[in-house]
Amino acid sequence: MDRDPLAEAGLHFDELNKLRVLDPEVRQKTTELREECKDFVDKIVQFQKIVGGLIEHVDQLAKEAETEKMKAIGARNLLKSVAKQREAQQQQLQALIAEKKMQLERYRIEYEALSKVEAEQNEFIDQFILQK
Repeated sequence: MDRDPLAEAGLHFDELNKLRVLDPEVRQKTTELREECKDFVDKIVQFQKIVGGLIEHVDQLAKEAETEKMKAIGARNLLKSVAKQREAQQQQLQALIAEKKMQLERYRIEYEALSKVEAEQNEFIDQFILQK
């Protein structure tokens, strides 16, 4: 076996016959590892951009959903308010109808009383005329 004194000292020649401290296999693996790491970092950066865009989109959708939710709550409250106003108006109208019915009944009774008085007066006038 032929021992290479340079190899034992940790020195090696590469394919261009340059003197290197690293073994050519280790250097090749290191270069491959560096390239893989670079690809991995590039993919991570791309992933972070995609995730960042997704987060922004989700945030925007959340804001829109919150806005629509507030609109819906406002519309529901307005609807309840209108319903309560309509109910109060209905009660007022029912009270007014009851009042008008009572007034109509008073007028009917007064009309009957005045009709009776008129009939009595007409009878009195007829009797007075007949007596003359």
